[in-house]
Amino acid sequence: MIDRNILFKPVRRVVIKAGSGMLTGNNGLNTKVINNLSREICGLRENGMEVVLVSSGAIASGLKKLGLSKRPKSISQKQATAAIGQSSLMMAYEKAFSRYGKMVAQILITRDDFNNRRRYLNARNTIFTLLSWKITPIINENDTVAFDEIKFGDNDNLSAMVANMTESNLLINLTDLEGLFDKDPRTYKEARLVRLVEKINTDVIRYAGTDPGSLGTGGMASKIKAARKVTLRGMPAIIANGRREGVLTDIFNGKEVGTLFLPQKKAFCGRKHWIAFSKSPKGRLTIDRGAVEALKKNGKSLLPSGIRDVKGNFIRGDSVILLDNEKREIAVGITNYSSDEIKKIMGLKSSEIESVLGHKDDDEVIHRDNLAITDGMTDGDLKC
Repeated sequence: MIDRNILFKPVRRVVIKAGSGMLTGNNGLNTKVINNLSREICGLRENGMEVVLVSSGAIASGLKKLGLSKRPKSISQKQATAAIGQSSLMMAYEKAFSRYGKMVAQILITRDDFNNRRRYLNARNTIFTLLSWKITPIINENDTVAFDEIKFGDNDNLSAMVANMTESNLLINLTDLEGLFDKDPRTYKEARLVRLVEKINTDVIRYAGTDPGSLGTGGMASKIKAARKVTLRGMPAIIANGRREGVLTDIFNGKEVGTLFLPQKKAFCGRKHWIAFSKSPKGRLTIDRGAVEALKKNGKSLLPSGIRDVKGNFIRGDSVILLDNEKREIAVGITNYSSDEIKKIMGLKSSEIESVLGHKDDDEVIHRDNLAITDGMTDGDLKC
């Protein structure tokens, strides 16, 4: 039995993600939920806790203002809808927080801000400065300019990235469900709430549905992925019902609220976690069984001799996913060669690189220091 009071006692900085489903109602933004959430966050701050809020709701708010019932299909329409709704969302938060004499600040982030190490650190420093000024940062993906984020991403993913960026102690993902169920509770009446997840494995992932509903982009599957990202950094995560009044108070009072995901004892170091989860992969390399064993068991670098297939267009310095012969993800790494160059040298020895390409930047396609094993972490991933 896990004592949540003991687990959460050291928490000094928390990232709270508020989903579209809990923030919106039939007539637009659910001001009651926003007011309750703001009041509880202010209460946490009064007790000395630093809070970063990742908030969805811009597109959903824009839909209501435009009188639309469904998300537009075109990227430009989604971006325009987000632009219309973002101001209403921030005004609602400003009004709610001001009742308790607290200030908020808006930060809009795209995936590119995480891909570039310098911009990543600049964003982190801005958040830390706001926290030192006792101001609550409210973060959202910059839907008005981001292409991939609207088409493929979601704020569940962003909240996990922000939690790791800010070296927080806990991620709380608030939704319109009580937590993770063993079956979809909207379909199966006998579905049971899963109170505790010690490790996110295939069984846990199988529980999660991918249906996000009409207003959001992320279903339960994306919330599970977000929890995995932070637990692999040594951080606990909770998925809970954000419409339940007093949910944050109950969580920090140690009550069994929602689904708790325990932190993993073996955790990625900061840079390896950034490689594995924050940089956006630009391609895929399929490697043979010998290369898989060399990477996972012997802590070696990836040589061209072990590569069997190349997918995607990328350049030196980009992030790529490594797959085994069964197309299972093994690792993520930063490549020393472009996709065109790797196609020419794959299957060859390192000594043959220069004769084929006319130059040789490195013996390794991916050096061990720039590689994060995502399927079975090794001791090399625990230090940078």
